[in-house]
Amino acid sequence: MMVAKQGRRLRITWVKSAIGYSQRQKATVRALGLRRLGDSVVQDDTAVMRGMVNKVRHLVQVEEVEGE
Repeated sequence: MMVAKQGRRLRITWVKSAIGYSQRQKATVRALGLRRLGDSVVQDDTAVMRGMVNKVRHLVQVEEVEGE
């Protein structure tokens, strides 16, 4: 099991609409904690989060943040 590095987090921002994309991609955006276009969430930097972000990388913007 991969553990998040101390203080490493990801800020994920929903920047493109999921209309026209598969239901699975819409569900992934929702599972990331994003509710509406323009929303941002901060999540732990884990392999699971990286995988989810990778599946919808064309819909979101990601930046690494320390602490928070």
